[in-house]
Amino acid sequence: MSTEKVKKACVEPDPAEKQWKFSDIIADPEIGERWEKVRKYFFLRESTYDMTHRCNIKCDGCYYYEGDKQFAKDNKDIKAWRNLMRKEKERGITYVVLAGAEPSLVPELCEVCYEEMPLGAIASNGLKFISESVVYKIHISVWGNDETSLKVRNAKNLLLRQIDNYKSDPRAVFVYTFTKDNIDEVDEVTKTLAEHGCKITFNMFSAPVGYEGDLRHNEESLARTRKTMVELLLKYPDNTLFSHYSAVAHTHKLGLHDIYSCSYPRMNPSTAIGLGRSFRQYRTDLTWDRSAACCVPDTDCVDCRHYAAGSAVVTARLFRHATNPETFKAWLDYVDTYLAVWVMGYEKGKNLSDYFVAPPGHEVFDS
Repeated sequence: MSTEKVKKACVEPDPAEKQWKFSDIIADPEIGERWEKVRKYFFLRESTYDMTHRCNIKCDGCYYYEGDKQFAKDNKDIKAWRNLMRKEKERGITYVVLAGAEPSLVPELCEVCYEEMPLGAIASNGLKFISESVVYKIHISVWGNDETSLKVRNAKNLLLRQIDNYKSDPRAVFVYTFTKDNIDEVDEVTKTLAEHGCKITFNMFSAPVGYEGDLRHNEESLARTRKTMVELLLKYPDNTLFSHYSAVAHTHKLGLHDIYSCSYPRMNPSTAIGLGRSFRQYRTDLTWDRSAACCVPDTDCVDCRHYAAGSAVVTARLFRHATNPETFKAWLDYVDTYLAVWVMGYEKGKNLSDYFVAPPGHEVFDS
């Protein structure tokens, strides 16, 4: 595909254009088919669970070791976890995200969660193999090449060790987190992953509250990251789970909350519908705190561009995007990407939009 697509200007709908009916938008066969594909998964309703406060590496800027949650006592009682999962199903939760410090260190708890709730994902550093009997998506965190991993994660030969564990595993998605300093390393990492047949998606470092390190983004690094994301999407289409609108949403000068209004309880006082009513973020002692409940607790909300947050925040804004075919196609690409990253058995389709579309109500950025 021509690299001119990368350089194509961002577009913003003309306010004077025709007022589209939703029925007219989805009457387009390509749009209608993708809409029918993704809407089957609107039953997904998530909560997240810290599995243990233990970890086998220590990363600069780690979200877990911020705030009070790191001091919660581990509950290792399998019966208590099974009871929690059953209660979660009763209140309508259909999807679990197992996180914390490092879930692979408590395999018996991962097993019981899967037995009770068969849809979900595990956030892992990938150093310890998770049994194939746990058929969740496994998101393996990558923060740069091995030199950078040693510097910021205190782990030697990390990428190849992760690949050795998960290179032929359909559950695995390697999640490359862009920081201000590792943008130039991602081509090397993606090439290595592609050579081993691995899938990759992209995340943005979003600073924890009070973070004073060097990884936080600025406008220059956001623009470079956006350009790099799309170049890799075009260069490795069979391995890269991403879209142009994913790049827009996560590298805009504004964070996700300022663009879309965060749906998670921490920033959303409403308990009427959606995540404000259903979402909980359980700590390792199986308690939860609504005032701190979001998918990545203790993130600086203004700086939040995290892929996990976007998976709910952006996808929840269906009606804002269903105003014209181009904006809706961009949103469908985002949802299609989200489902391919998070749901076992879901296969990503070809992106419908191959240029940058502005978020509804917000200005475009320079291409």
